[in-house]
Amino acid sequence: MSAISGQDRVFLFLQGPHGPFFHHLGHVLRRAGAEVWRVGFNAGDRAFWPNRDSYIPYLGPVADWPAELARIVADKHVTDIVLYGDVRAIHAEAVTQARGLGLGVHVFEEGYMRPYWVTYERGGSNGHSRLMQMSVGDMRAGLANSDMDAPLPPARWGDMRQHVFYGALYHWFVMFMNRRYRHFTPHRALPVTAEFRLYLKRLLLMPFLAIDRHVASWRVRNGGFPYHVALLQLQHDSSFQAHSPFATMTEFLEVVIRGFAEGAPPHHHLVFKAHPLEDGRVPLRREIRRLARAHGLLDRVHYIRGGKLAQLLDDARTAVTVNSTAAQQVLYRGIPLKVFGRAVYDKPELVSDQPLPAFFAGATRPDRRAYQDYRRYLLETSQVAGGFYSARARRQLLRMVVDMMLAAEDPYDALTSGTAAPRQQLRVVS
Repeated sequence: MSAISGQDRVFLFLQGPHGPFFHHLGHVLRRAGAEVWRVGFNAGDRAFWPNRDSYIPYLGPVADWPAELARIVADKHVTDIVLYGDVRAIHAEAVTQARGLGLGVHVFEEGYMRPYWVTYERGGSNGHSRLMQMSVGDMRAGLANSDMDAPLPPARWGDMRQHVFYGALYHWFVMFMNRRYRHFTPHRALPVTAEFRLYLKRLLLMPFLAIDRHVASWRVRNGGFPYHVALLQLQHDSSFQAHSPFATMTEFLEVVIRGFAEGAPPHHHLVFKAHPLEDGRVPLRREIRRLARAHGLLDRVHYIRGGKLAQLLDDARTAVTVNSTAAQQVLYRGIPLKVFGRAVYDKPELVSDQPLPAFFAGATRPDRRAYQDYRRYLLETSQVAGGFYSARARRQLLRMVVDMMLAAEDPYDALTSGTAAPRQQLRVVS
């Protein structure tokens, strides 16, 4: 049997990114000879999986999921499980059962090198990734079998509006068409109706948010002061919830503002950069102003609502984050970085171990050569060119990732053994 054939493979899909990516992925796997099934937990899952013959609705309570999953795996002779993120309860249970049975676990996530790549790994991602146990030295050893330059970013694609649109559409189905799935419980604390309102509000307010962002960014870039950047994340994001020491984003804000007050030179400023998908469920601006006022920093602390990060980093002195993937852009520029949570880039050559006040007072820079090798390693293994939300990005992703899923080795072992497929050398198109 060919190493990349779907013969005798049965893929069970669980929950995926909002939109049609999992449907298209399943279609290509069938064309490769595999059998494909999808378990849906709500009407949103159902809406983005048009193939009714391969759809399995799960209508029971969460407590019954382990037994039902075991039954499905045995009944369908499942060999592989496919999921998006590995920490929500239904996915964590699937990973546990799959490991016990020796099944393949294919985990998709937003790219560690986003926005031009997505992450594909076996077994786990983020804090559960194999990268967590790898040193830069291990990565350099893996690169010994490759003489390729690091892949360039692919042609520009995608649109944040598509991401937000699919999120809003998904939650519309859950809110209005979910009667059959009466036991469905969202993996996030916020009710589905509130999620839908936030997505819709963000879509409608995009022009006004862009103006607010532009004005705030202009004030920072033209302020004539040295500044440090704090990269914020979504409080409900799985990386923040599962792999950080903080229960809320406010706790992180308090630590950063206090450390800045204790250590930063008095003429330096602090800029909080919100996540591009921040939807207002946490009153970040209000909390930042409250804490800045309490520490006597009201005129030195700024808040920027989402937007592009590149220009802001061009003049930044340092950056701090919990474990945001946006920190990859910080390291790419050689800017000193401080992290508080578990992250795949948390390597001693790359991330500062200084106490926060000392970091703001005079941070040590990352090892540039180490980051270049780290970046090249990721781009030749788990980072796949493409995206989940735009049609062009999905097509690009499918060209590479299906063969990676069907291969005997995971992306990291494939590079070490010399069987990894060459990556596309694509150029940025303005």
